[in-house]
Amino acid sequence: MPTSMLKGTYFQSMDTKGRMSFPTKLREVVGERFIITRGIDGCLFVYSIEDFEAMAEKISALPMGKGKGIQRHFMAWASEVEADKQGRILIPQSLRELANLTKDVVVAGVSSRAEIWDRKAWEKADESYDDEKFVSELEELDF
Repeated sequence: MPTSMLKGTYFQSMDTKGRMSFPTKLREVVGERFIITRGIDGCLFVYSIEDFEAMAEKISALPMGKGKGIQRHFMAWASEVEADKQGRILIPQSLRELANLTKDVVVAGVSSRAEIWDRKAWEKADESYDDEKFVSELEELDF
């Protein structure tokens, strides 16, 4: 179970070394040290260490035949990062390349995790989720 809800959209800049400010509001939830790993749809997932460890326990409990893919996809890419005194983190080069991160990035709080996106990829994904689909999914939740 997540420690607290992550929410909000933050537009950030990344320098050529892969450093970027990680939003204060999100650091208040995930902590100054947290895990970044491979996500889906071309982004990176961010979890508090506690939430990541709880997920890792569930993943490691899966039988090898069922769990090997998610273990590789989720666990092998995981990297612990720590914010410096200015609130900046260094995203490992392998993860930057995986998510095509360069200068303009978006950090989005998405309930139990945060996501880090290349800004153009974020805009494309956001545009593809139209109001009709949004309303349909809300209705399924009895909103």
